[in-house]
Amino acid sequence: MSVHRYEALNWASSFLKENGRDENAGELLLRHYLQCSRSQLLADIREAVPEEVLQKFREGVYQHAEGVPVQHLIGHEEFYGREFTVNGDVLIPRPETEELVYHALKKIPALFKGNEGSLKLADIGTGSGAIGITMKCEMPALEVILSDLMPNALEMAKRNASALNADVSFVLGDGLQPFIQAQERLDVVLSNPPYIPVGDAASMSEVVTEHEPHTALFAGEDGLDLYRRLVQELTAVLNKPSLVGFEVGAGQGEQVASLLRAALPAAQVTIEYDINGKDRMVFAETPA
Repeated sequence: MSVHRYEALNWASSFLKENGRDENAGELLLRHYLQCSRSQLLADIREAVPEEVLQKFREGVYQHAEGVPVQHLIGHEEFYGREFTVNGDVLIPRPETEELVYHALKKIPALFKGNEGSLKLADIGTGSGAIGITMKCEMPALEVILSDLMPNALEMAKRNASALNADVSFVLGDGLQPFIQAQERLDVVLSNPPYIPVGDAASMSEVVTEHEPHTALFAGEDGLDLYRRLVQELTAVLNKPSLVGFEVGAGQGEQVASLLRAALPAAQVTIEYDINGKDRMVFAETPA
């Protein structure tokens, strides 16, 4: 007996809801296995699903119900209108991080007065490369360097840069240390470092804790370990003027802002709120 698209979606939606998962994941999976867009899926919602597609779809829904992220099942996540390949070696790009990019793109022309062609930007702890690659694609005049401590993460960033034709360079290393050792100066530093307190792991979904790299999630007792380190290292690499932009965990904005104010007393430090009204980004702009 043939199963229509709407029947497959209804089954997936209720099954995932019963298992405490996002019921919209069924649509993403069905689109992936049918290789069609959302508009194509909905236009032909009464069409039967081919049997081999149905089998893959059901298996995908069961796997997601057991905790495997949808992005790992379909192999990618959309970020700023582009598709980034992801796997268990990198953090899945989040919508909040798109807002870090958005604010950085607005602040750079204002701070650097149109001198983008001479600017060097580093994306520290790049993971999939989402931040740095997007900055390069949106502002091609920038010189962009992606750095990560994990070789596997850097390989994924290289794959994404190649797929998106982003002419960026790569550095394997810890925080800003590679730049300090090379005596390299930077104009813009962006980072979405690990910021979750270790103690929060117990209350988090296993979709995250069992499938995404802990080195990209957790950072000490209060979640601020990496910010403390990066802020201490910043003074050795920043040019003037300079822009620093960090994504932070909700509720950490004021603490991270204080760290930046102490390290960069000449900087104007601002906390930006995301679309949900949470403190999600902290920027430090140092004048010339």
